[in-house]
Amino acid sequence: MKRISILLLVFCTCLALVAWPQTKPQGWEHKIITFDAPGAGTGAGQGTFGQNLNDLGAIAGWYVDSSYGLHGIVWSPFGNIAEFDAPDASYGTYAVNPNDAGATEGFYFDSNGMGHGFVRDPFGNITEFDAPNASGGTFPEWINFGGAISGFWNDSNGMGHGFVRAADGTITEFDPPKAGGEGTVGSGMNSWGAITGFYHTSDQVLHGFVRNPDGTFQVFDAPDANKVAHQGTYGFSINDAGAVTGYYPDRNGVWHGFVRNPKGHITEFSVPGAGNGNGQGTFSWGINGAGAITGYWIDSNNVTHGFVRDPDGKITEFDAPGAGTGAGQGTTPGFINYFGAISGYYVDSNNVAHGFLRVP
Repeated sequence: MKRISILLLVFCTCLALVAWPQTKPQGWEHKIITFDAPGAGTGAGQGTFGQNLNDLGAIAGWYVDSSYGLHGIVWSPFGNIAEFDAPDASYGTYAVNPNDAGATEGFYFDSNGMGHGFVRDPFGNITEFDAPNASGGTFPEWINFGGAISGFWNDSNGMGHGFVRAADGTITEFDPPKAGGEGTVGSGMNSWGAITGFYHTSDQVLHGFVRNPDGTFQVFDAPDANKVAHQGTYGFSINDAGAVTGYYPDRNGVWHGFVRNPKGHITEFSVPGAGNGNGQGTFSWGINGAGAITGYWIDSNNVTHGFVRDPDGKITEFDAPGAGTGAGQGTTPGFINYFGAISGYYVDSNNVAHGFLRVP
């Protein structure tokens, strides 16, 4: 009976989200809802950091309390916030991503400052885990509907390696061919188990990759990426069609977004208002099933703003209400779901963070 009730709730929520764009009241176009964890501090560097969201509107993230302790959160579309800590966390719990089945993954730091992965089920039960050879820490980045988790782990030399953890807990470690230098970072994963991320070659140049579900790799570079040590192409998010988005720096240190279609063609783009100084520009973070992309851009005054890029290439800029306008302040989106809702956080004029949901 409990299983049926949960399925009915998911079904009804999906119906509500599908109908959302047609039935929302006049004036709700792109409404931004803000939220704060009850335990969040109100001093500079404290507050609530919304990260990724699922198709049902739940948002994972963390908050910093008044003593600068870090704790995980899951914000529901009904406005409820669950605060939690991994059982062995001493130096912070970071919830990164929820899937549509209600599970949330992330990582925490123990009393020795070592990072470990965790998955929290819909009922709040937390399972901690590590990649088999992770002597330098385990850092999950994504969980798909089936419960598979992608991420990276560090060895004793600080070199990164990718991993995928199956729903049954089995972990497979991987590196693209020719990976070297500082290694591999597994990032986004789609419903079919395809993973994107980036890796270093022995010359420390970064390249994007797609790891197919059968374990084979496709590697790629944005055409205008600066191919020098510690720079290059960063793959970050992959949708179910196999399209990848990410970002890269050019030769002047200005950042730009890109989208790589399933056939391998790469389109580069920049938000019109983005700054042209070193470290400024466009950072593309998330792509949904329809091909819409979200991320942030940094202007010439080093203020951060959000954007959404439609599948046809149209870019809309936005800011959360209350976002600060000073350097290091502003709006930082995390992900965009299938229905076009965007999660993230903003930093106000007092340098306090707050979570947000941008309604499509």
